Amino acid sequence: MGLVSDLKTLYHVAFAPVKGTSHQARLESFYSGQADAYDDFRKRLLHGREEMMRWLPLAPGMRMLDMGGGTGSNIESLGDRLSAMQSVTIVDLCGPLLETAKARITARGWTNVDTAHTDVTVYEPAYGCNVDVVTFSYSLTMIPDWFRALQQAWRLLKPGGLIGVVDFYIARKWPTSGMKAHSWLQRLCWPAWFASDNVYLSWDHIPWLQAHFEPVVLEERLGKVPYMLGLKAPHYIFIGRKPLQ
Repeated sequence: MGLVSDLKTLYHVAFAPVKGTSHQARLESFYSGQADAYDDFRKRLLHGREEMMRWLPLAPGMRMLDMGGGTGSNIESLGDRLSAMQSVTIVDLCGPLLETAKARITARGWTNVDTAHTDVTVYEPAYGCNVDVVTFSYSLTMIPDWFRALQQAWRLLKPGGLIGVVDFYIARKWPTSGMKAHSWLQRLCWPAWFASDNVYLSWDHIPWLQAHFEPVVLEERLGKVPYMLGLKAPHYIFIGRKPLQ
């Protein structure tokens, strides 16, 4: 992948019209022309995905849901631990991205990985509320009802289960003690810039996660945006555990 691929992706990100009357239709309209180049470009834009996956304290035999997992590239960061998982399901509403995921599953020979083409806010695996790990990698900001997605993850996780989230965000105007603060320019410009692609930054993700899960990891960072002259967008990494009671 190179400049031509990047230009193709940038065209679809910045100029290609997004059509559709439903969230699924708009997702498929947005990604259908760039699914083949998605991973290469996003690898330089979506920072912290590999770290979040590597830092998950996993054990053999766990069941995992990668919510909004798209092309399946997220779970590659699990490395050798992936083969020890009982099952991993990539859940996504976007058909073109899941087609890439299915091709990746076949090419890698992942016999314990499958896909589910559905809305993460209502998805429930056949084994019910017995999930060990749920991850959201840059998907919450693209889910209109992100709080319903997190509520569903909470419901499906067994007591002591893990959640891992990495995503763009924006700090509250008056963050709590110990949390990062963003300038007025960051708080004004980044939400507007991302919203043009139907990516909606929120200052409520981290507080919601802190209120419902016992934090294991919380990092607030800045990451470079390709072709943006050194500008850095804010993102966070959160790993938490559902309380036993």
